[in-house]
Amino acid sequence: MCPLETALQQPQFLLLVGVPVASALLLVQCLRWHCPRRLLRPCWKPDSHGEPVPPSLPPPEFEVPGQGAPATLPEMAAFYQELHTPTQGQTVTRQLMHKLLVFLAREVDHRGGCLLLQDMGISLVIPPGAVAVGRQERVSLILVWDLSDAPPLSQAQGLVSPVVACGPHGASFLKPCSLTFKHCAQQPGHACTYSSNTPLLDAKTWRPLGRPGAHTFLDECRIQLSHFSLYTCVLEAPVGQAARKWLQLAVFCSPLAPGQTHLQLRVYFLNNTPCALQWAVTNEQPHGGRLRGPCQLFDFTGARGDQCLKLKYISEGWENVDDSSCQLVPHLHIWHGKCPFRSFCFRRKAANENEDCLALTNEIIVTMHTFQDGLETKYMEILRFQASEEESWATPPPVSQLPLCNRLPPELFEQLRMLLEPNSISGNDWRRLASHLGLCGMKIRGRSSWSSYPPLCSQGLERCRAHSSCRVSAALLQPSWSSLRSRMAACRSCTAS
Repeated sequence: MCPLETALQQPQFLLLVGVPVASALLLVQCLRWHCPRRLLRPCWKPDSHGEPVPPSLPPPEFEVPGQGAPATLPEMAAFYQELHTPTQGQTVTRQLMHKLLVFLAREVDHRGGCLLLQDMGISLVIPPGAVAVGRQERVSLILVWDLSDAPPLSQAQGLVSPVVACGPHGASFLKPCSLTFKHCAQQPGHACTYSSNTPLLDAKTWRPLGRPGAHTFLDECRIQLSHFSLYTCVLEAPVGQAARKWLQLAVFCSPLAPGQTHLQLRVYFLNNTPCALQWAVTNEQPHGGRLRGPCQLFDFTGARGDQCLKLKYISEGWENVDDSSCQLVPHLHIWHGKCPFRSFCFRRKAANENEDCLALTNEIIVTMHTFQDGLETKYMEILRFQASEEESWATPPPVSQLPLCNRLPPELFEQLRMLLEPNSISGNDWRRLASHLGLCGMKIRGRSSWSSYPPLCSQGLERCRAHSSCRVSAALLQPSWSSLRSRMAACRSCTAS
């Protein structure tokens, strides 16, 4: 081969070999640059509208400590060990690894068992035969109360349930287990359950669990679990329809003491679920706040503006300390279920020689209007508050832990609810049950179909079956309306105990 041909073939050889090698090196370098960034990007569903949304923040009115350095292996082991240690039937509320958790743990054998978070509306049932004979499994039911693990949501999506975890993560059984928790969507068919197949301390990857409405019923989600993980429920209406959910408006204040010059009133805008109300009750305990009267329901839509709270009347002898008589709550704080509240502060006017004025300041009466921005003339809720110095604010005696084996069976619960929910001309329906249970103060905004009523009847029956002294006979299952009075008497005896 001549020297000229050799000189021509060397560049060709470099092109054939060097270009692929250089491309491979460049690809490796690009992957090193971009992969960590991709792992840190927020989750974005292909069907989401608009740009990716950053992960949800904890409730703005609840301060979560800074997370600091990543957890070490011993810290993580201690975290999971505490969650899965049997709690002797007690529901525990604790701050663990920068998470506010409510949890319950117990051992289950071949006979099965039930875990129920007290006053939270969350339960986990392990059926008989789910655990092999001769074995015992530790199971735990966990509520992530500060929403630190809630899925990232778009403006069209609303959070309508708590974030619930079943542990140990990944545990499986011989038979499906049943997880139940409450939601506040007005149209259950618009709500979709989500799951994150990740441990509690890992980054979450939320994905839909089936089609919308597959696991949602009138006011609760029921999921048959093949293995344990994290679960929640998200509301998103189809295109062209409005997504709506039920709020509960809860008013809190501290006792009005003689000589007290100032009084602060706080109004919470909560999802209509038991755990949301209990969060507000717990959040008020350090301030001495008590729930004033029954909560009022509010029809909240995701297609409207911010929530307005306007002071309309204050009794003589008191004045508003704040500069403004109207306060706004950002729409997304409510829509994403962050449990926001707004407050008014009042003070007694300076006393004068008129003794009647002094007598008037011994009590305070306040009226407020709340509505979504732009809808004041169409839909408005009226909040009234009254407190006096003579009123008894004694702390109620503690309620002992109730056994879990004496609740109404789910089948009986469903049949009673179906008998009571349809309207009756004589009034012997859910309205009479509400009156006997003391729930008639709640605002009920019914619709033309009885199936779309707010879950008042369910709440009453839930109170009934949550009491261990409830004794329900087979006669309660008779569909005759003549036995409605006896059914209500049975429910009334439950609540009285």
